[in-house]
Amino acid sequence: MFAKLKKIGPGVVVTAAFIGPGTITACTLAGAKFGYSLLWALGFATIATIILQEMSARLGVITQKGLGEVLWDALQHSIFKWPLFLLIMVALYIGNAAYEGGNLAGAALGIQAIVGESDSIYQLSILTLSVIGALILWRGSYKQIERILIFLVLLMGVSFVVTFFVVKPDLLSIVNGLLSPSITTANLLTVIALIGTTVVPYNLFLHASAAKSHWQSAAQLGEARVDSVISIGLGGVIALLIVSTAAASMFAHGLAVNGAADMAKQFEPLFGVYSKYLLGMGMFAAGLSSVITAPLATSYAISEILRIEKGTESKVFRGISLSILLIGACLALTGINPIEIIVLAQFANGLLLPIVASFLLFAINHKKLLGQHTNGWLSNTLGVCVVFFTTFLGVRMVAHSMGFSLFTS
Repeated sequence: MFAKLKKIGPGVVVTAAFIGPGTITACTLAGAKFGYSLLWALGFATIATIILQEMSARLGVITQKGLGEVLWDALQHSIFKWPLFLLIMVALYIGNAAYEGGNLAGAALGIQAIVGESDSIYQLSILTLSVIGALILWRGSYKQIERILIFLVLLMGVSFVVTFFVVKPDLLSIVNGLLSPSITTANLLTVIALIGTTVVPYNLFLHASAAKSHWQSAAQLGEARVDSVISIGLGGVIALLIVSTAAASMFAHGLAVNGAADMAKQFEPLFGVYSKYLLGMGMFAAGLSSVITAPLATSYAISEILRIEKGTESKVFRGISLSILLIGACLALTGINPIEIIVLAQFANGLLLPIVASFLLFAINHKKLLGQHTNGWLSNTLGVCVVFFTTFLGVRMVAHSMGFSLFTS
């Protein structure tokens, strides 16, 4: 077991990317507003993430290329090549720009939790974080602070584990929440947000690129699978604990979530008056790390698809990264409630997921590139189920927003 743990690699990066301020916020809101009833959505999202990320890692290991490069090879002779590439790039660009706004808002909420909530503090935090993010992206020195950020996020993860046992959630309600799927008009947006904050579309590109650098042969596929299952499974457990602690400490007492101070209340049974500092550091760390990761992933994906120089020192690469950061900062400064921005960003991810997952399924079944390592019937069935269900949720949400009822309860 310990030998396997030593081989953990890119899966941790994926987990660190999706356990960000969006996850903390969406899960806290889900638990505070709906109790344990939406745990099934996180269970589905965790399984879906493992399924899709395993495909992405396998693609990277076998082809020694990123997902964008494989799509180029697979579609280079198709008359639909450029329309499909345009669809991917526009979807990624818009989705990640929205996600970036949520990242900045989440990190700013972390600062507010510590120093106090006010519009001026929030706006100054967004501007400061944007400048820090831009400098790191321009200099390419983000890895120098990566370990500190991950340590702070892990500290908060451990705190959720301990708090879970302190607040003593109802175990029977947890089981019922995991095994009793329910979608209503009231919880649909939150369901999509929970899926979007876990199965992050850009992670499918990020994982393939990281896997090809970490493993170089088909003989190491077993290690890649173990890495995906353990790392992502752990992230899913942390998300489940966040919902459960919020349900036990907030939903049970009828407490609403309107800001960072409210979110910190779930830590009070364990940390008392120091709760806001713990939440603040964790949200700031998670937000800043994601502020850097989202623009980088977008640049890598678009660079791979367009076959342009993709080194972090490339002007085009930097331009894509900084433009994502700029749009995200503008979104965070619109005056919209930061918690609403974060939830809507996860919602955008949920709508984007079926598009990117469909292209991943297309790429992973390309026999000329992957040979015997293409998907089997089980992997394809599971992948298609994920795409179908997330598409259904997206269509239902769009229909509802237009005033139509679609399987509404």
